[in-house]
Amino acid sequence: MIECFVSLQSQADVLGAEASVSCVHVVDGPFGATSTLRLIASQVSSPYVLLYTKRTELSLVHFALERLLQLAADTSAPMLYADRFISKDGEVLAAPLIDCQDGSLRDDFDFGGLLLFRSNSFRAAVSAMDHEYEFAALYDLRLRITRMYGLPEHVGEYLYYEIEQDLRTSGEKQFDYVDPRNRAVQVEMEDAVTAHLKEIGAYLAPSFKDVDLSEGGFPVEASVVIPCKNRAGTIGDAIRSALSQKAPFRFNVIVVDDNSTDGTVDVIKSFLPNDRLIYIAQDTSWHGIGGNWNSAIHHPLCGRFALQLDSDDIYADENTVAKFVAAFYEQNCAMVVGCYKMTDFDLKPLPPFVIEHREWTPENGRNNALRINGLGAPRGFFVPVLRKIHFPATKYGEDYAVGLRISREYQIGRIWEPIYICRRWSGNSDGNLSIERVNANNFYKDRIRTWELHARQALGGRKS
Repeated sequence: MIECFVSLQSQADVLGAEASVSCVHVVDGPFGATSTLRLIASQVSSPYVLLYTKRTELSLVHFALERLLQLAADTSAPMLYADRFISKDGEVLAAPLIDCQDGSLRDDFDFGGLLLFRSNSFRAAVSAMDHEYEFAALYDLRLRITRMYGLPEHVGEYLYYEIEQDLRTSGEKQFDYVDPRNRAVQVEMEDAVTAHLKEIGAYLAPSFKDVDLSEGGFPVEASVVIPCKNRAGTIGDAIRSALSQKAPFRFNVIVVDDNSTDGTVDVIKSFLPNDRLIYIAQDTSWHGIGGNWNSAIHHPLCGRFALQLDSDDIYADENTVAKFVAAFYEQNCAMVVGCYKMTDFDLKPLPPFVIEHREWTPENGRNNALRINGLGAPRGFFVPVLRKIHFPATKYGEDYAVGLRISREYQIGRIWEPIYICRRWSGNSDGNLSIERVNANNFYKDRIRTWELHARQALGGRKS
């Protein structure tokens, strides 16, 4: 009932492991290539197609394929994927996946290595492909299947084992999508998601609302906002970097502490009194990073522009604040995204060194933003717009949610030089997360994308 296709380099051995497998085909070509998928579609004669997209050993739980076939029949899903175990450094770990949503548009969404398709859905989607991809074909395939037949079905059961080859921590992996070495891949992925958004009525043309940068009265032109919690080892560097800025206008620094218990407050107070430093001590209710930002932007001494500085990081030099504000006026935008350098705690450069976020183009950045998992740094905001939108009171994804919402209506400006230094160290909150924490973060960001996707479809009068 199932024909299985594996890559030439794969060590998968499913033939004979399950009676359901009628044939195993070895494919001499990457699954990211359109030509490979067309070849597979031409060879399929069984009701179901099973792809194993990894190049490592695969072994199945007993009756795993029978279970997938049973659920394929019960759900009529065009595509199914299941939880699995991974072998990592000789240890077998449970590696659950997350449900696929309308907003699960990341090209690196983890389906695991084993994918089951209905053959008729697979062939129809491949037949409709009108672009010769080298890298993005499998991504294009699942987007097409989603809009033609519905969302893939996540089987929350552990059905197979595979070997994990990427042993890096979550903090080391998170910048892969903006690595300049992967630029050709990213361009193809952007083409695929842009076509998808156009097909489902969620594409936004490069037409933006005007923003009146003279709106409102503010005590200063800009505020550097530093939210923090338990950052005694780094908050001093961040404050010094912010206070050392030089600009031809008045600015201040707003530090929002969210009930630190490690001496962070003592470090902050060591800079006081200072006319340019504002210290906000949060109450004991829930705030998250987003709530801390809301406290800063609604403070009566907040400036016209609110500029990001994380408590782990520093500005590249003394001119960052001035460059930020100049970009707002030169590009007449409601938000500005800069570029940053990656370093260790002692400022030694780390690969991929300079992160430019080239996907943020004036023509298509706000569409491509639904595919990527972050919007770049540092970020600056026009406060009157921010006060209408607000940050969600979360400690993850709050900046992404606000950036998407702003980009729905307004142009996002860019600074194409590194004006910020992102320091990676063991204390980073995203440095080495568990599978469960990574899944929770990704699921929430997919929800953010889903809400934004539906809102954009509503603008075009088309429902999901």
